[in-house]
Amino acid sequence: MVRTPLTTEERERGERFGRLLREARGGRSMTDVAASAGISAETLRKIETGRAPTPAFFTVVALARALGLSMDELATRCELVIA
Repeated sequence: MVRTPLTTEERERGERFGRLLREARGGRSMTDVAASAGISAETLRKIETGRAPTPAFFTVVALARALGLSMDELATRCELVIA
C-alpha cells in the first residue's frame, strides 16, 4: 500500500499540533505524558517534532486526555488561521 504524500497544509497542521502538545506538556516529562497516554515516548517525540504529522485518532484522544485538553480545543488551535 502506497501512502499519499502529505500536502504542505497537512505538514503545517502537524507542526502546529506538535507545538500545542509541547506547550500543554509544560514541565511534565515526555516519558510521563506518553505513559499516561499509553503510547511510547518515541511516538510522542515524533508527533511533537512534526515527523508524525497525522497521528491516529485514538492517539490524539489519549494525548488530549493525558494533557487535560478537549478535542474541540485541539481542533480549534490546530486550524490554519488566515489573516
